[in-house]
Amino acid sequence: MAKKKLVHFEENLTFPHLIQPPFDAVHSGFSLQSNWGKDFFHNTSPIIIELGCGKGEYTVGLGQRYPELNFIGIDVKGARLWRGARTVQDNAMKNVAFIRQRVDFVDRLFGKGEVSEIWITFPDPQHGKERKRLTSPLFLEKYRRILKKNGVVHLKTDDQRFFNYTKEVLDSHTCKILTETEDLYNSGAPDEVTSIQTYYESIWLKQEKKICYLKFMLV
Repeated sequence: MAKKKLVHFEENLTFPHLIQPPFDAVHSGFSLQSNWGKDFFHNTSPIIIELGCGKGEYTVGLGQRYPELNFIGIDVKGARLWRGARTVQDNAMKNVAFIRQRVDFVDRLFGKGEVSEIWITFPDPQHGKERKRLTSPLFLEKYRRILKKNGVVHLKTDDQRFFNYTKEVLDSHTCKILTETEDLYNSGAPDEVTSIQTYYESIWLKQEKKICYLKFMLV
């Protein structure tokens, strides 16, 4: 397994759509910040990002469904990102990229108003570590800086406690909930929210586990 990971890490270096900025570069001025459309995608189409994207199933799925839009998945685990990056390479997709970096630095990877939508798919609920939750007030302020006016955030989670926590935070931080359900697959939600599934989501559905979903704006 360790040898396989090393092979994947080496192959990651060959993917032009997998960006691996070092810590110093992110904090001293990341060159693509505010320049993704111009310098990477070479268009002015909206940019949608997925935080903690894992193997990139959602990022790739959205990219295939909407070839006219740009998608970027972010995760710190290179072994996970290899799968999504490999799929993008094999299918010659020009509208999908990945960043290997901590999601904590999302506001250093993107400029003010550069992002149109954010997807948070099954994040670690971080029980007992609320500041680390991807819907904590700390992270909401980061999203507020990079989202365009009227930009939206999508959250999918199987953790009811995390879902309830997020609603409480949104209620107290001037956010507008657009869609809310504790049983996504019996809610009549849009196809893009239900037809694209992560690996673990498909397993949970087979176990008849309910999936919660929120779509909200940072007014």
